[in-house]
Amino acid sequence: MQNSPLDDFFAQRALVILDGALATELERRGADLNDPLWSAKLLIERPELIRQVHLDYFLAGADVATTSSYQATFEAFAKRGFDHAASAQLMRDSVRLAVEARDAFWAEPAHRVGRKQPIIAASVGPYGAMLADGSEYRGHYGLGEEALMDFHRPRLQVLVESGADLLACETIPCLAEARAIARLLPEFPGAAAWISFSCRDGLHTSQGELLADCVAALEGFDQVVAVGVNCTAPEHIASLVDQMHAHTRKPILVYPNSGEHYDAAHKQWHGNPSASHFAEQARGWHARGARLIGGCCRTGPDDIAAVRQWAAASLPPSNASA
Repeated sequence: MQNSPLDDFFAQRALVILDGALATELERRGADLNDPLWSAKLLIERPELIRQVHLDYFLAGADVATTSSYQATFEAFAKRGFDHAASAQLMRDSVRLAVEARDAFWAEPAHRVGRKQPIIAASVGPYGAMLADGSEYRGHYGLGEEALMDFHRPRLQVLVESGADLLACETIPCLAEARAIARLLPEFPGAAAWISFSCRDGLHTSQGELLADCVAALEGFDQVVAVGVNCTAPEHIASLVDQMHAHTRKPILVYPNSGEHYDAAHKQWHGNPSASHFAEQARGWHARGARLIGGCCRTGPDDIAAVRQWAAASLPPSNASA
């Protein structure tokens, strides 16, 4: 079996706490991300703000930082005039910023009490994110697995060598892309990844396949060290965890959206989410079998802090030493 950077956490606790949204949190702090590069735009313009958001998530209680490389692809950077070497450096910078935030957090002795040193997950967005047209919520790319492997290979090469602890392959809309990534991983011995799907309802991926079938198909890929769901409405998560729990022995992760709904016509979010409600939902997802929990779009440090507070009060650590 592949050694996982998550193993040490699971040896000591019943839950690993992920961070929350990056892009929408950057927007909340005044960043203009109306751009095909989305959060990766700030790798060029305001890297210090990315570093600060990572630090704030660690302070809130996150065990994992997910980097700003979701939409950072060679194709997207090329459209902005960056050559291959410069694009690769920006991808490495996304990991460096998270590492710097982690190191600054861990340098304070008070922050280590009851904590393990956080880890860095290099975000690998789907092919649809590069298209910047919402395809990660539809799938149906019209590409086979070999073509998807060719797309992902160069970026995985950079991110695997960047110093990240694992790869966060996220918002994957279909099994073909998940399998393409899983089949690529043996080209990078020692690399570990989670694969997280976007889903349209309580049973199906965004492309319409049964999530249960998708996670079952990944069971034999040892370098896939966790499977799950992200960027999905929270009302679907309980059912989706049930589906996964019945078809995989891998740790299950969930990091849904806040529960707000986006009005694309007016470019506004609607809803009244609360951190306490998010934490209460997290309690239910954990009870069903989720072992890694965080947030996606429109969640923030307050949501992660609420999850941390609930977990600290309700989930005793194991007998392993810290």
